[in-house]
Parts: sequence; structure tokens; C-alpha cells
Amino acid sequence: MQFARFGGPAAPGGADPLGPPQAPARSRKRIFLAGGITAAVLVAVGGSAAYGYAGEVPRGTTVLGIELGAKSKADAASALRAGLAGKSDRLEAPLPVRLGERVVEVKPADVGLTVDVDATVAAAADSGGGPFSRLFGSREVAPVVAVDAAKADEVLRGALGKDAQAMKMPAVTFSGTTPKATYPKPGKGLDAEKSAQALREGWFGIHPVAVPLVEVHPVTTSEEVDKLVADLARPAVAGPVTVTTERGAVTIPASAIAKSLVLTADKSGKINPRVDEKKLRAALAGPLAKVEVAAKDATIALKAGKPAVVPGVDGHRLDTAALSKDLLSVLPKADGRTVAGTMTTAKPKVTEEAVAKLGVKEKVSTFTTKFPGGLSSPRSQNIVLVSKETKGAFVMPGATFSLNTHTGERSYPQGYKDAPTIVGGKLVPGAGGGVSQFVTTLFNATYYAGLEDVEHKPHSYYFSRYPAVIESTIYPPHLDFRFRNNTPYGVLIDTSYTSSTITVSIWSTKIYESVKTEWGPRRNITQPQTKYLEPGPDCIETSGLPGFSQDAWRIFRKDGKETKREKFSWTYQAEPRFICAKQPG
Repeated sequence: MQFARFGGPAAPGGADPLGPPQAPARSRKRIFLAGGITAAVLVAVGGSAAYGYAGEVPRGTTVLGIELGAKSKADAASALRAGLAGKSDRLEAPLPVRLGERVVEVKPADVGLTVDVDATVAAAADSGGGPFSRLFGSREVAPVVAVDAAKADEVLRGALGKDAQAMKMPAVTFSGTTPKATYPKPGKGLDAEKSAQALREGWFGIHPVAVPLVEVHPVTTSEEVDKLVADLARPAVAGPVTVTTERGAVTIPASAIAKSLVLTADKSGKINPRVDEKKLRAALAGPLAKVEVAAKDATIALKAGKPAVVPGVDGHRLDTAALSKDLLSVLPKADGRTVAGTMTTAKPKVTEEAVAKLGVKEKVSTFTTKFPGGLSSPRSQNIVLVSKETKGAFVMPGATFSLNTHTGERSYPQGYKDAPTIVGGKLVPGAGGGVSQFVTTLFNATYYAGLEDVEHKPHSYYFSRYPAVIESTIYPPHLDFRFRNNTPYGVLIDTSYTSSTITVSIWSTKIYESVKTEWGPRRNITQPQTKYLEPGPDCIETSGLPGFSQDAWRIFRKDGKETKREKFSWTYQAEPRFICAKQPG
């Protein structure tokens, strides 16, 4: 008997009145089996998807052989950094680079070659396909490489060296006041971006990395050079420019414009016209003297026999920095070539406060030499004149004093007279003869003050009015006398004279207890020879002097002890006995 579901009688023909017809028993078993297989497949697929998508980076992903698969981005970045640290030898190894026909080695650090870890991990995370490729695939992801394009360009240009073909840069120069054009030509060189790209792509590829050489062109063209000549260079020197100031007018001649107008190119080949302030000021040295007054630094002078601060004095100066810019606006014009100049106050470089702190408080040394002939002789007058020019000279700590620089030219226009000087081994008249006696006096004053000797040269012949070895001559421009103020205090030079003496004193702060000289014995003594000279007004006779060699030591004492000694040595030639007459037959 068949029963309906829930226990009711079976319907005729076996139909269940409460549900669909039931399949035969064998069919039902097949359906259950198929359903089970389908469910198993769905479960397997779901499990595979979960397995394949574990982490943010697909399984099987490597970068430079470093496993990053199935990791979060953060963990993958840490793993990549750790792995790269283990490959430092590879990453730091010099990279062969081909530049034209030359192969050079470049250190990755020098050009900023690095692996961008975060960008590489991001690329690795995006590298997977569908679930089956993530499940069964393996993939090597190329690292993302960073490079410092500016550093790379600098290093590669240096390595390229002579293999580069420099661009011929455009320019407009002046021959006198005539403009001369130089036209640009291309060269062979490097393009920074293309070089950087080649390094990025080739670091982990086939070596050497080929960096391309490209044709490089100056920015300014030949047509633009011609236009620059016509519109600026030629009109600029067609006439003068007048600069008006509150202290008067200054005329800038065409020659000064030509010397200061700069029409040369920068590294890219671009010409940016400008007026060079330093060149303009140098070219206007004469005209500027009409409106400018130099500032005077504060200094020290002796008043009533004691050092006193002399205040500095402001000066007046034309603002040539502003003028050099304003000039550009009028240089192309044929008319209206006038510029309003601005006068500025020029402040002293050395202030009263600074000078007051320099410790000029006492006479440190003094030295006197005697000269013959009285004040009426030309030689004595030269000595007095140079002493007056040097009186009051002030030398800052660390500065070097040059007598030639301080006095300038010593010749007839400055008031110097002819007096005997040694030229070519004999005495001849010359402007400034006798100045060497002042130099010897100044040298000894600085010597006994303990100041640093920079330049001096003793005479060829020995004169008894000077201390042997510790004396000096001078002959501009070849011979100078220089000393350096090697103390932390200022140095004031004072001079005085009588009818037969010249004295130089040094004022500062005394450092040494004493500075003295010890002489060694004279040696290698030679006797003078007799020589006859052509008689005439320029012939000067001498009695002759012996020659010899001698040493002298400058000895410094401080706190009762010798702290230093310096050796000076010199060999004097025997001065011949010169006779103004024809040599006897």
C-alpha cells in the first residue's frame, strides 16, 4: 500500500495530492549525487579564491628574487627592504655606462639610483590576474627604479669629458665701440631626462647601459643675434649717456658702455643683456671722481704724544648697481639718453668703536738712523718726503703693510729728486735715491716690535750707517718692503726727523718683554777691486767697501724666557772702488 506524505492514503495512480510527482528511486540517487558534486566544486572554488587572494600581494610574486606573495603591502615593503639590504653588494656595484664610444663606471649612489620600495610594492599588488592565475601562477615583478636626474646629468657630463662636442655659444662683443657678432652652432651632449630614463631602465638590465648622446642647440638663434646687434648693441654705443645727480652730472662715454655692456650667453645659450656694475665703475673712474667722495675709516693718531681715536667720515657714492639696470632702458634709444642717478652715503668700513678696541696704547719700539748732508741735500729731502707719506699709517690686525702700495709711485711728479741709487752694481742718479734709508729704519722698527717680516732685501753693498744684515733696500716695482701685523692689536706707524736723523716708532700693545739681535762673526771677506768709469755728470766715485757674509738672529723673550729666535743671513758683495777716469794704458 502507498501512503501520501504526512500518512494519508495514496492518490490513484500513485500521485501525491500535496506535492509534485516523485521520481523513481534510481533517478533520485543520481540527482543527489550530482548535487553533491556541484556543492563540492563550489566549496573548492571558494576555498581556492580565499587561498589565492590571501594578503594584498598575489601569491608567487617576487621582486629581484625576493618573495612578496600573500603579504599585506606593509609586510611586503618590510620584506623587500630586508631583501634589498642583503643585496647591497649588487645594488652598490659600479654600473657600466656607455657614452658614445666611451664606457665609464658610475656609482649608483652618485646618481641617486635607488629602488622605490613603496612604488614597487604597489606595482606588485596590481600584478595579479583572476583567481586561477593568482592560485597557480608565479610572477617576477620588475622593481620601480628612481634616479636623481640632476645628479646623474652632472656626473655623466663630467664623465663624458672631451667626447662632448660643445655648442658654439652666441655672443655680441665689442672691438672698441664696434659690435661683433658670434653666431651659435649646435653640439653633441646629453639630455638630462633621457639620461635618467636610460639609467632607470638599464640598471637591472643588460650592461653597459647605453646613455644616448643628443644634438644640443643654443637657445638664442642666429636671427636673434642679428636683431640684438641692430636693436641694442649698435645703438648702445652710438653716443654717450648723461647721468644726472644731486652733486652734478656724469657723462658715460660710448667706450665705457662698450666695456660694461655684456651680451654673452648662459649655459643654455640664451643671451640676457646686462650692464656689469664692476666694469662700469672701473670704466668711469675718472668721471665718478667729480661727484663721489670716498669715506674715511676711523683711525688712530698721536695727539699731545698720546694715541687718540680719529672719527671716520662719511662719503658720497653713486649707486652704480641701480644705474647699471636703468641704463638698459635708454641704450637702445637715439634720443633721450639721460638717466637719473642716485647718490648714496658711503659709510666707513672701520668704525670709532672698532678702533678703540684695538689696543693702540703704548710705544712698542723705535729706531733711528743717521743721514749725512743735512736737509738741503736731495737725498735727505727724499727721506723726509717718504717719512711724511708714511706717518700715521694704521695697520689692522692680520693685515699686511706694503710701502710701495701705501705711498704709490715715488718719482718726480710726487716731489722726489735725483739722488744716488745702486743700479747694475754702481751708483747712479735716480728719482727717490735715499728712500732705502727710510726703509731700513722702518724695517728695524717693525723688526724690534716683533712683527712678521714678509718681504725685505738687504743692499748689495754694506753701508756702515745701517746694522749689518738687518737692513733693507727698495726698488719698485720689483722690490718692496712688507710686514704683517701678526698681533691681535692695531699698529700705528709714527715718523719724525731732524737735520741728520730719521726715526720710526711703532705704537700698539707690547707682546714681548724684549726683542734683540745677536750677530755671528763676519766670514768669507772679499776686498774691493778698482774700476774706471766714463767721466761725466752721472759718474759717482766710491772708495770701495769689502764684502762678507754674516748671520743675525732675532731673539724674542717673554716672562724672562727666550720664546723664539729667527735667523737672517746675507752676503754682501765687495763694492768696487769706482774712479771717474779713463783706465791708465
